[in-house]
Amino acid sequence: MFTDYFLLSLKSIRHRKLRSWLTVIGIVIGVAAIISLMTLSRSLEGTIEEQFETFGANRIIISAKGFQGPGTASNGLTTEDVETLEKISGFEYIVPGIFRSAEIIYKDQIGFTLIGGIPSESYEDFYLDSGIEVEEGRFIQDAEKYVAVIGSRVATEMFSKEIHVGDKIKIGKKDFRVVGILEEIGNAQDDNQISIPLDAAREIFDEEESIDLIIAQVKTTSDIPQLQEKIEKELERKRGDTNFQVLTASQILEQINQVLGIMQVVLVGIAAISLIVGAIGIMNSMYTSVLERTREIGVMKAIGAKNKDILTIFLIESGLIGLVGGILGTVLGASLAVAVGPFSKNAGFTLHITIEPFVILLGLLFAFVVGIIAGVLPAWQASKLKPIDALRYE
Repeated sequence: MFTDYFLLSLKSIRHRKLRSWLTVIGIVIGVAAIISLMTLSRSLEGTIEEQFETFGANRIIISAKGFQGPGTASNGLTTEDVETLEKISGFEYIVPGIFRSAEIIYKDQIGFTLIGGIPSESYEDFYLDSGIEVEEGRFIQDAEKYVAVIGSRVATEMFSKEIHVGDKIKIGKKDFRVVGILEEIGNAQDDNQISIPLDAAREIFDEEESIDLIIAQVKTTSDIPQLQEKIEKELERKRGDTNFQVLTASQILEQINQVLGIMQVVLVGIAAISLIVGAIGIMNSMYTSVLERTREIGVMKAIGAKNKDILTIFLIESGLIGLVGGILGTVLGASLAVAVGPFSKNAGFTLHITIEPFVILLGLLFAFVVGIIAGVLPAWQASKLKPIDALRYE
């Protein structure tokens, strides 16, 4: 019986091809928007999580309150804070850093980028623990001063000529010899950064005591909560104020995911509006179909069809329209999301696009359900037609 209903509904859709395809387009646009936005937002979330895993889950980040990340000035942390942390047991090493934007000159060409300075003796351990290796050359070694390790985009894109290991670049008024080029990390900020020894950064930026950021590498991950609390107490006791913040990588990731979650809800909500418009199109098409097939409905009832049979036929028809739109919309949305991958890399951020089966099934189910819901009222109207009135309809 259900097969007969299905074939009858399919025949009706094929009989009015143009109107059916115009109705399907509304669903396609809505589903494509939802699938592409959900895929992109979830892929972005996954990419950020991967980078934080690379950065290291066993790190505690200490900064001045209001510090927005490398490249922004901050006040509050000093070398005394570093000394306070070094007295706390449980860390493999403590890395203080200065991060400032500066002018770079290479072969008479000028560029601007972020300069990061950390102690020369910490470079190799810090980067290797971050999962970052040099593609060419080596890391900065202990006691070196006027040397630099540059990001992949600095080497290849910042100037008209590529920078190679052994070349010299000018930062401030000092010449620095490039000793290493980092492998591509996947985001513009890191790939455009130049790293130099902390002593050289202090000289260039005229900072004798200030520190922008302190990264503490924890020996045992399970000790992070206790060490975080201990850092807060010791710094507050030593400084006499709370003008600092102590965060773990997982806390930072949680904050980012909260923001991404809100963005995802908002974007999908906006995309859902187009799907509602598509549902209205299905409803309008089904009402028209009921009017056109009034005599046919009368004939079916005259030969024994019940109200539930008529209701089922029209619900299957509207559900099929929604499902077809969902299939096409899913393919289109997934294709658009995948196409964003190469563009994101050109923009300086490598976004790993992942098509999740859950998202695909959700898109198909959502479109099918929307189609059925949109067809409920027209189907109900059709099922309630009286045979005698339907047969008289012109």
